[in-house]
Order: sequence, then structure tokens, then C-alpha cells
Amino acid sequence: MDPERLIYPLLKHVLLGPAMRVVFLPKVSGLRHVPRTGPVILAANHLAFLDSFVLPLMVPRRVHFLGKHEYFTGPGVRGRVMATFFRSVGAIAVDRSGGRAALDALDTSARVLEGGGVFAIHPEGTRSPDGRLYRGRTGVARLAMRTGAPVLPVAIEGTDRVQPRGQAVPKPGRIGVRIGPPLDFAGRDAGTPRGRAARDVTDEIMQAIRDLSGQEYVDDYAPRPGIPA
Repeated sequence: MDPERLIYPLLKHVLLGPAMRVVFLPKVSGLRHVPRTGPVILAANHLAFLDSFVLPLMVPRRVHFLGKHEYFTGPGVRGRVMATFFRSVGAIAVDRSGGRAALDALDTSARVLEGGGVFAIHPEGTRSPDGRLYRGRTGVARLAMRTGAPVLPVAIEGTDRVQPRGQAVPKPGRIGVRIGPPLDFAGRDAGTPRGRAARDVTDEIMQAIRDLSGQEYVDDYAPRPGIPA
């Protein structure tokens, strides 16, 4: 068996999962919407780095998500340990410089869903700089229409308080996760230009996340660190 698959249950059920419940007292609702089997996309808002671990540890299925390419390519023993850790918790490396690398990550994500897995994505593409919900990027819609997987909107709350921007180690505090009912977008691009359909579907997903989170919405993309707006 893949050693990373052996590490995963240890992290989720023995180490990180129990620790997260003690430190953050998470209040989770809507788990009934997560199917026991079959593909599903979890589309969540993004407030803090911690978000990437909240869903994999709180949802009762193995969750895959995108991780920055740099997490997998560090030098030396520390780099190898970090890469093994991220792969073990379901991360998929993505090069955010764009072009073919980004398309490869999308293809990899689609294979997770086509294999009946769970894939989590933050449609905003980066953490919110101010707690508001920003315009979604269309990768989530393209995945949903390509694979036929249902989309579950997710609102994560409180992670920006326990891990403010620039703070590496979270502090104790309560967080919340709300999972909404499934949205089905299979066939939405039939008879509609794919780009237009992707935009419309993404906007519907962001509206569903907004309804769950109550965040103020910004109809513009969130600025990425180091990239001028």
C-alpha cells in the first residue's frame, strides 16, 4: 500500500483530527449532504491557511485539494517531510504561474472526481484579504460540468480570527463549517458557450456560499499576494 495512504488515517483520526476538535471546538453542520460514496466537489470560501485542513479533517471522507507547488519541492529532509505530509492529507500540487501547469492540475482534479473521490476547492483562488467574499474563478464550474459531480457549497467561519493573515501558528478559538445542499450543473454547457456557462455556474456557486456565510460580496477577484491588483 502507498505509505501516504497509511499516514492519512493516523493524521486524521489519531493526531490532527482530535487536536483540531480540542483547540478549535468546531461546529459542523450539513454533513448529511456529503454522500457516502461517489464524486463530490466541496466549494468553500477561503479566510486562512488553516482552511485547507479544516475540511479534510472534518468531513468523513478523504478529501483532496490543491496545494502550492512550493509545498512539494522544498530541499533536504524538511522538504521531503513537508511533501509527504501534504500528499498524505490529500493535497495535489499546483503551479500557480499559469499556462499548461494550471491545466494539468485541473486534469488531476478531474481524475479524482472521475475516480469517485471528493475534491475541495476555494473558488476565490486565494485567501480573502479582508474577510469579504470575492468573485469566484471558473475552475470549479469547469470541473463540475466536465465530470458531472455535484457541488456542495461550504462556509468556513472563524479561521481568520484564530489565524490572522501573517500568523503561522493558529491560536485556540471556535471555528465553524456549514455545508449546503448539492448543486447539480451537469449539462449546463449544452447549447451555451462554455466560457459563458462557466461564468454563470461559478456565480451561482458563489451566491450559495454567500447565503451560507453571510459575507459581504465583492464582484472582483481577490488580489493575490505579490501580484499587483
